[in-house]
Formats: sequence, C-alpha cells, structure tokens
Amino acid sequence: MQKKIMYHAAIYLRLSRDDEDIDGSAKRESDSISSQRELARSFVREQPDMELFDIYIDDGYSGANFDRPDFKRMMADIENGNVNCVVVKDLSRFGRDYIEAGRFIQKTFPAFSVRFIAITDHYDSLTADQSTTSLVIPVKNFVNDSYCQDISEKVKSHQRVKREKGKFIGAFAVYGYQKDHEDKNKLVIDEYAAKIVKNIFTWKLDGMSNLAIANRLNENGIFSPLEYKKSYGEHYSTGFQAGIVSKWSAVAVKRILTNEIYTGMMVQGKREKVNYKVDKILEKPESEWFKVEGTHEAIISKEDYQNVQRLLKVDTRAGKGKEKAHMFSGLLFCGDCKEPMVRRINRYKGTEKIYYICSTRNRSEGCSRHSIPETDLKRVVFQIIRSQVTLLMDVNRQMQYLQTKEMNFEDVVGFDKEITRLRNEQEKYLELRAGLYEDLKTGIITQTDFKNFSKIYEKQYIETEKALTRQEDMLKKLFYNGVQSGVKLERLKETMQIATLDRDTLLAFVDRIEVYEEKKVSVQFCYQEEMEKMLVLSEFLSSQSEVVKEVI
Repeated sequence: MQKKIMYHAAIYLRLSRDDEDIDGSAKRESDSISSQRELARSFVREQPDMELFDIYIDDGYSGANFDRPDFKRMMADIENGNVNCVVVKDLSRFGRDYIEAGRFIQKTFPAFSVRFIAITDHYDSLTADQSTTSLVIPVKNFVNDSYCQDISEKVKSHQRVKREKGKFIGAFAVYGYQKDHEDKNKLVIDEYAAKIVKNIFTWKLDGMSNLAIANRLNENGIFSPLEYKKSYGEHYSTGFQAGIVSKWSAVAVKRILTNEIYTGMMVQGKREKVNYKVDKILEKPESEWFKVEGTHEAIISKEDYQNVQRLLKVDTRAGKGKEKAHMFSGLLFCGDCKEPMVRRINRYKGTEKIYYICSTRNRSEGCSRHSIPETDLKRVVFQIIRSQVTLLMDVNRQMQYLQTKEMNFEDVVGFDKEITRLRNEQEKYLELRAGLYEDLKTGIITQTDFKNFSKIYEKQYIETEKALTRQEDMLKKLFYNGVQSGVKLERLKETMQIATLDRDTLLAFVDRIEVYEEKKVSVQFCYQEEMEKMLVLSEFLSSQSEVVKEVI
C-alpha cells in the first residue's frame, strides 16, 4: 500500500503599490494581505494531508518580477526540503510576469516535487490535467502580465500629469525640505536642514572647495542627508552610502550645490526605469526633465545658484594649509591662452607681495607671464565695476523719466545695432532663397541644388529669427520694466556704497576677468547682454534733447 504524502505548505502572500487605485485610494479589500492570509489559512486547515510550515509575505512588491525578499526565503526553504507545497490566493498574487511565472509553475516546482495551488483560480498541480497546465495557466499568466503592463502605463501617465503641474511625487523630500502634512505633493522648508543648505552655498561662494565644505560639516557633527533622514525614523536608503555611518563627502556637497530645487524650481523625472519588468534605472537628458517654477519656497536665490554653477566649472581649490580659495579664484584667466591665472607670494624681509601669473607659463609650457600685482588687479577691477554700476544707475534714472513720457518702442529698436544687423541678415536670406527660383529656371543650379540650398537658407533664417526675438524681448523687458529687470537694483546701490572690492561684489557682477600683457585687464560681466541693451537705451535717451535736459 502506497504511503500517503503529507504536505508541508508555504502560504505566499503579495500586494504591491501597483494594486492600489491610480488616484492613490486604498487597496482593494479582496486583495489585502489580511484577506489573502485568512483565505489561505482556511484552505490549509481544511486539507487533511496538509500542515502549515510558514507564511511568506511580500507587501509593497511588484508582481512584474520575482526579486522579492520573502519569495526568495520561500525558495530557500523549498530547496532545503522544508516545503513541498505552495498555496496562493490566485496566480496574480504569485506573480504577473508571464514567462517567469510559467517557468516556476511548469519547471521549477515540479523539479523539486512541489505541489502548487492557486485557490480562486481553481488550479492544483496535483490534479490538473495536461490541457489546464499547458493552456489555461499560460493564458491566465499572460492576462496577469498584460494587466501589470497596463497598470504600469497608467501609473506613468498619472505621474507625468502630476510632474507637469509641479506636484512632488517622490517617496522622500530632498534634503532641506519636507512634505507638507496637509498635502503630500507639496514641499515645505525644513528649517534645520535648510540652514545647512544655506551654509553650504555660502561657503562655496566664499571660495571653499566641496571637500573642505564636507570636512567642516563632519567636524561640526552635522548629520549627512542619509543620517538625518534616519534620525527621523524614515526608511531611506541610497546607493551612495559608503559605510555603516554615512558621512558628508565632496560628492554629497556637489549634489546639493547642483540641485535647482533649492531655488523654488520643482525638478523631477531625472531618471526612469527601463520598463515595468526591469528595475534598471536610466539617467535622462536634462531636456527631458520636468521643471516647474515657483512650486515651493526657495532656500537659495537664483543669483547665488547661478554663481555657484559658474564656480563649479573651474578650479576653486584653496591654497596649502588654507580652507578658502583666494578672492579671484575661478574668475581670473590669461587673456591670450585662456588658462587660469595662478596666485604667487613673494616674501622678502618681513614683507610679502602677492601677484598673479599665467598658469601655462608657470608650467613652462609656453605663453608669457602676464604678471599683475594683486593690489593693482583689485584697484583696476573695482574701478571697472564702479564705472559700470554708475552707468547703470544713470540709465535707471533716465528710464524712470522715460516711463512718464510717450515713447515708441520701435524708435528705441532703431538704436540697437545688433537687432538691425539681425534684421538685415534675415532680409538677405529671404533674397537668397527667392533668387534660387530664378537660378533653377535658367539652369544655373539643379533641382537637387535647389532643395539643398533652400534647406540651408531656411535653417539660417529660422536661427536668425530666434536670435532676433531674443534680442527684442530683452530690450523690450528693459524698456518697459527698467534696469531692475536685468540686474538687481539693490546690488547696484550696495556696490556704490562700498569702498573696496570684495568677493561678494565680484560674484554678483563678474563672470570672467582676463589679464593681458602690460597689466591690461578685461572684465566680462554676468549680465553682459543686458548691459549692452541698457547702453542702447542710454544712447537713445541721450539722443532725446528733452530727456537729457530733464535728467540733468
């Protein structure tokens, strides 16, 4: 007589976020973990040849793949001979991957002599005939797979809509912010962390390197973003963690310095999964990110953020034994070879002389010294900045008068040489394109040449049109809104009051300083294009005798 087999059953339960309604409402009660557990336990109790070995639960895991912790634990028990029967509520709870689910049911479980039961699908591998196993089960698995794909697309679509509206959909708020308790899709400032973010930006603007900033934070006992989240009990993990206790690093500092979200700009969609079955994440180009302005309170001004981005592009390392870089760090370049200038100190009889020379010459790789003492450099640059500020303040006073008079914007445009040049260039492309028809008729060019040249002229016309629109918009903005629309008026007034040059003023106005031989200095301003347009307005206003008399 054949001995009756006793089955040691594993109850497997699964529920993922994908099983929620797309609008975020509660999970369906029929699929809840408690409901699945009650159904499966009741089934096992009713079987005379079955006893429960363990219950395995993967709550919050997608059925699109089998990379789940408790599923792996169950498979380990199967391989060790502890389990010879698997009970699930239905096939969708087991998994939604058509190929993988079929492989486990039709190959892996039979290889280990494991009985598989899907209660509500009325499937039992012990009693199922060949047609059920070979036809019905694959079809149901395929349907479950299709459902998973459909849900994935709906979730993506819903997330896209939220991102386009500037609603935050991340699991965790970025360091410096927290989710609003009344609206989880909105960010509000975390006062403590925001203060650290402000310090990081301030220190960077002061000339500190990313590593020096990280070291200062660690020395002051400031929690890294990961440890800070842990201190609040958030189950947060990251691939950037390097040790048991995560410390601040130069990379962590740079991630904060390059995150535009601190300016009040919601930035999302930087990465995405390959598809619903593969967990691999791909980085997306910035042109495909979702950016929405003014969705939350800014921690950092746009001006400071842009200044930091400029500094990150150049070397701002501090000198040996110092924490901060020098005043001109990241801003000073050789006018000929365009390489950064290096700072040198000559000490003699208790005195020291600081000067800058070309780094290419310093490495004996060509160029010339372009030497300039720091005192002379500060004086010259400060004079250039003050003269520009004086001019802008004067233009602002004139423009305040302009706003009280009936002035035609098109009259101002006539003084803008760049706009005039672009308009003439547009006319040239139109004439060239029109001339192609005559050349084609007379046989000077072929049909192929006609098409090729037409495309070239059309492309150049469109590019010129874009440049012209940009120039006109900039001039119009200044014409109607004044200097403050291009440069912060408060910064202009502050600069007029200071007596010596400081780094804050440098970063506020200067994008690049170039030094040529014989101590000649050229300064490129951050608002170079806006300043050129202001000069156009100044020229226009000066041409109006009535305006000049009134201002004077």
